[in-house]
Amino acid sequence: MAETAPRLLLCDCTGTMRPDAEAIAKGCGLACDQVHSHLCRTQAAVAVSALQGDGEVIIACGQEAPAFLDLAEELGAADRLTCVDIRDRAGWSDDDASPKMAALIADARVGPAPVPMMDVESEGLCLVYGAGELALAAAARLAPALSVTCMVTDLDQIDAGTDADMDVVTGRITQATGALGKFALQIDGFAELAPAGRGSRDFSDRQDGAKSDCDIIVDLSGGQPLFPAHHKRDGYLRADPGDPLAVERALFDAAQLVGTFEKPLHIRFDESLCAHSRASRQGCNRCLDVCPTGAITPDGDTVRIDPNICAGCGACHAVCPSGAASSDDPPVAHLFRRMRVMAEAFAKAGGGAPRLLVHDGEHGAEMIRLAARHGRGLPGDVIPLEIPSVTTFGHAELVTALALGFSAVDILAGPRTERSAIEPQIELAEAILGGTDTEGERLRLIDPDDPDALSELLYAKAPDALAVEPILPLGGRRDAVRLSARALAGENRPDDPIALPAGAPYGAVVVNTDTCTMCLACAGLCPPGALLDNPDRPELSFREEACLQCGICADTCPENAITLVPQLDLSDAVLSGQVLNEEEPFACIECGALFGVKSTIDRITEKLKDKHELFTGSDNFRLIQMCDDCRIRAQYHSDSAPMFMGERPKVRTTEDYLADREKDEKGD
Repeated sequence: MAETAPRLLLCDCTGTMRPDAEAIAKGCGLACDQVHSHLCRTQAAVAVSALQGDGEVIIACGQEAPAFLDLAEELGAADRLTCVDIRDRAGWSDDDASPKMAALIADARVGPAPVPMMDVESEGLCLVYGAGELALAAAARLAPALSVTCMVTDLDQIDAGTDADMDVVTGRITQATGALGKFALQIDGFAELAPAGRGSRDFSDRQDGAKSDCDIIVDLSGGQPLFPAHHKRDGYLRADPGDPLAVERALFDAAQLVGTFEKPLHIRFDESLCAHSRASRQGCNRCLDVCPTGAITPDGDTVRIDPNICAGCGACHAVCPSGAASSDDPPVAHLFRRMRVMAEAFAKAGGGAPRLLVHDGEHGAEMIRLAARHGRGLPGDVIPLEIPSVTTFGHAELVTALALGFSAVDILAGPRTERSAIEPQIELAEAILGGTDTEGERLRLIDPDDPDALSELLYAKAPDALAVEPILPLGGRRDAVRLSARALAGENRPDDPIALPAGAPYGAVVVNTDTCTMCLACAGLCPPGALLDNPDRPELSFREEACLQCGICADTCPENAITLVPQLDLSDAVLSGQVLNEEEPFACIECGALFGVKSTIDRITEKLKDKHELFTGSDNFRLIQMCDDCRIRAQYHSDSAPMFMGERPKVRTTEDYLADREKDEKGD
């Protein structure tokens, strides 16, 4: 039975925009010969008829998506319906945006990537922390819904009429760890309210270093937050005690945090790829340096990411050189696919040089909606790409976007965007582009004050299209960077490596052969295996394509013979090994087997022979010139060996014992 073709329903929202059905259909590969004007009301029968069919239905309307989804539920077609906003993000614009509409529809058909989840349990054990009467009043408000403990910071006595449905203590929190359902606190000056007494009640004797647990923290202290990036910490609700509306919002949110919740596992971590440390030598700390919440901590040779604390900013994914920390929200392969699909659909619909606007689903999405409803909207060549966190979009994604056909990429920052994580990624991407002779300002981190400023910024002159054959990104982020840089360089691929900023995750290792003793400690500890030894001869080789510039080799080298050079070599030579240092092996003076490094053994022999009491007037120095097998034989079997214990006794047989007996009998 033939599969029913998908149906695309376009609507011009009562004539407020001008979608070109032919161009859109050509761009996204869907049949569409009519543009409707009021699908959500007077023409709803068209949507009903489409949903009563068998195939996929795409309705180009975002505002009324809930109503269409309810309708699809009633008709048993919820799994066949896709709603996509082409009005706020495209149609309400000063430009013709039909190619962009096609790109947005094609992107919507890709759909979201599945995100792994974990369960978080909260039993409603809540701590209200703050000063005086405000904290007590807030705790009393929450007591009917939660199991509340109120920790006041400035009172010595409490009125006898305090609500009996909550516990009251005093103290100051000196350390807090954990997240929703698993907070752990350390408290100084801790004391419990005396349970009995007439009139005002006193606190018991205070003690430092007290420990406690809770599921939820409502912080009304007005002091320093208990956590870094506190707004990203699930279960920690902090409000300015001088702002009644903020306090009410915190209390309302706290009352909802009881039960079992699904939390996305934003980051997938493969410890086998981590280059944090080897043999107590520090290597890569990039993820530790950028994590705003403190969710990443050292754990021996690798790091550990606490999924309860991780807020999914994706900064670790953007900076991780090996792919040990990779985003699952969304996976990089899914993000590459979305960008490729949008660029292809835009081109097929007749678009010229698309620009990419990367934004989050909160601040960025709202700015775009307001710019469209009350201003000029986005230009027709600016395609918005919504992702959970813009800090996930690192140098690999930036360079790959240009190699996919976008002429520029803008990252729309918000009030809480970690700019310190994004700016070095843009700097690294620009260095790569500079080495490929890609001209013009093509990568920006923008932070306009209001929606109108966003429109004005984007309507300014755009860079010209890039003369690049769009790539098909395969593999990981490192593979995509290399493929993208080669595509952007085209026939002008540089002969010399591209110089990169310090700390870049690509580069070479330079060995000073005059000081290198070929101990090969660097090869033994290199996490990605970029440095290799040769089991057959003293030789140190290097594969630049695998080097993460973690620095463990340089830190390990006892002779300080290794220097890191951050660079990106686009030649094919980096895919194969190159010999950094090699020496002649030494031939065992007994059996002739090759072992060790000749120069090293000659140097040791010269320093010890006739100059050390153990190597004077003896052949002990010859042991240095023997392979392992011969050295063992010499140690145990030589007449002058320190461990020689004489000839081994002859093995006695039965015949020997019988002969002795016969001899004894004859003697009798």
